[in-house]
Amino acid sequence: MKTKSILQILLLSAVWGVSFLLIRIAGSTFPPFWVALLRCTLGAALLWTVLGFGGNKLPPRRLLPWLLLVALFNNAMPFTFFAWGERTVPSNVAAVINATTPIWTLLLTMALHRTRAALLTIGGVLLGFSGVLVVVVSHAGDAAADNTPGGVLRGTIVIAIAALGYAIATVMAKAKLQGLDPIGLATTQLSLAGLMILPVALAGAHPTTLHLAPVAAIAVLGFAGSGFAYLLYYRVLAEVSATHVAAVTYLLPLWGIFWGLFAHESIGLLTCLGVAITISGLLLLNLRPRAGQVQQTHGQPDAALGIRSNAKAGG
Repeated sequence: MKTKSILQILLLSAVWGVSFLLIRIAGSTFPPFWVALLRCTLGAALLWTVLGFGGNKLPPRRLLPWLLLVALFNNAMPFTFFAWGERTVPSNVAAVINATTPIWTLLLTMALHRTRAALLTIGGVLLGFSGVLVVVVSHAGDAAADNTPGGVLRGTIVIAIAALGYAIATVMAKAKLQGLDPIGLATTQLSLAGLMILPVALAGAHPTTLHLAPVAAIAVLGFAGSGFAYLLYYRVLAEVSATHVAAVTYLLPLWGIFWGLFAHESIGLLTCLGVAITISGLLLLNLRPRAGQVQQTHGQPDAALGIRSNAKAGG
């Protein structure tokens, strides 16, 4: 892999990795639905501009039902749930929980294809979830941001559901939205997700006093994390294999830990151990089993599918 591609992968993982911290900062002023709405709106605005100048094509209207479902599970729901969960969960923990997306994707794909799991797959799944559990337990004693009982546990569950949403969108997109213009698809996803969230955001709590840090965070989150990152992702994917792009998945927890330092989030040895275990599980999932080790009907699913659905994730 060329040095340029390596640097692009590092940049992409850094941008997506800082998204978890930006969500937490934006959430100090903006309610969860507004974080998701502004994120979709700003990201879509950038992509519509690129679409207009680049000659890319929007998906055909006959795919609207599937486009709506993918927008719901890949953008509207996880964007809102991450903002909700990070009210009580540190951003570095959210980044590690997000790393379960490839695991959920693999399990869903195997269930749909009625695939029998290989030993490597079983080991990778167990390691991955064990590592996340270690990280969550390491922060179990942290005081919840809203000081309500069970806040950390509730936030953890909400973020885990968001990661599952990414996985559902990935499986749907692979089955129903193959061969589409990626920029047109990303633009449609963010636009439809924003339209879904708009009435709910307007009907619910509104941001009151605006401060510079949350406003700047939501701007960077929208334009960079949900706009520029899409463009960079597809550019990298056009130059290197999906297996190499899977490195982004491994790097996200590390970037989550790194950016969390700027928010003075506690990072102990147990947290680092959990991250190492999680990454080991993800690496194990992407190892190819030997012939005859696994019986299946449609081929071994690729754990790398969990990279941000058609593009995005996490956080």
